[in-house]
Amino acid sequence: MIKENRINILKKLEDRNIIYQVTNKNNLYKILNEKKISLYCGFDLTADSLHIGHLIQLITLKYFQELGHKPIILLGGATSLIGDPSFKLKKRKINIIDNINLWFKKISLQINNFLDFNCGENSAIIINNYEWFNKMNVLFFLKKIGKYFYINQMINKDSIKKRMINNNTEGISFTEFSYNLLQSYDFAYLNKNFNVILQIGGSDQWGNIVSGIDLIKKIYKKKVFGITTNLIIKDDGTKFGKTETETIWLDHQKTNTYKFFQFWLNIPDSIVFNFLNMFTHYTSEIIDNFNKKKNNVKKNSPQYLLAEYMTNLVHGKDNLIISKKITNLLFYKKVHNFSENDFLILSQNIENLYLEDKNFNLQTILILSKFASSKSKASILIKSNSIYINNENISDISFIFTKYHKKFDHFTLLRKGKKNFCLIYWK
Repeated sequence: MIKENRINILKKLEDRNIIYQVTNKNNLYKILNEKKISLYCGFDLTADSLHIGHLIQLITLKYFQELGHKPIILLGGATSLIGDPSFKLKKRKINIIDNINLWFKKISLQINNFLDFNCGENSAIIINNYEWFNKMNVLFFLKKIGKYFYINQMINKDSIKKRMINNNTEGISFTEFSYNLLQSYDFAYLNKNFNVILQIGGSDQWGNIVSGIDLIKKIYKKKVFGITTNLIIKDDGTKFGKTETETIWLDHQKTNTYKFFQFWLNIPDSIVFNFLNMFTHYTSEIIDNFNKKKNNVKKNSPQYLLAEYMTNLVHGKDNLIISKKITNLLFYKKVHNFSENDFLILSQNIENLYLEDKNFNLQTILILSKFASSKSKASILIKSNSIYINNENISDISFIFTKYHKKFDHFTLLRKGKKNFCLIYWK
């Protein structure tokens, strides 16, 4: 039974639409059927938190670990000083080593929530590639690693070619160009010292992974493998990344749990079942049953099922309960039925605006809340029936706040459109 589970892990990942590409699939199937392996995934330290674009890799590692394989997380303390140019239109911001060391600690704690670091032989481990690159001199790098790479092959990689021919960029620096060599050596180092035979990464890492496979074959005459996972794509077709806008972080201080819950709750119908398949452990029968139902009740929607699962996975049961309570307050409960404690819970989880208890006009408050950038735009929002005070629509540009609008003498719930909230606290 164990052998069957092992050989079917690739099929399982494919059925869940997680796998994008696999090198030498038949041989990898055979090896996974015969023995436990060590595999790794690398994350560069370009911010103090991982984001949802990293979840698929973590979930994939978890699948492998559950079947007895040993997952290794490589955090790129060294490669983060350079920056991966893969499919980036411009050079990454260079970070200082002190920041990278701090981010290593924070991200290590996040990863501890996903993998088991105390389960015997297949316990997960976290490694920093700064440990070996910091000790390496340039002559060794050029002589022992650089000799295996050929410029004509490297510039033909799609990720490099797009940077070189894009007229909106200044090209690519030698520093970034060498990133491919460093990541390839990471794989070789882990193969030699930890017997790692499989690397996984996002689909934009295919070129780097293949280079590492080729390097190991040339240096150690060994056959190793690579898997890439499907990227998480935003509505505009771009991937979720740390340097893009509207990033959904795993750190609750960067993206609070309510916003995290709402992100999954607002996944479009066109992709929600694919997300349920990719991100959750729900069976195909459960997902298919939801797909067949025509239910307009948001709490019984596939989006709600997804939001519950993901918030519990990343932030835990207690934060899920709070996120659901806030969602209920904002979208289902009448404001005049709010308790003072309800307002206090909201104040900790949505945007706040603190104001002196004076006569502010609504246009000014819309600017202060950043719902409008000018009085004229604030006026347009009000006239277009887009503004709500305590969930009551306000269309009067001369609106004046009264004691009636200040619940428990301090709180006013301001809303723009359907989903943008700000809690005003009157001092």
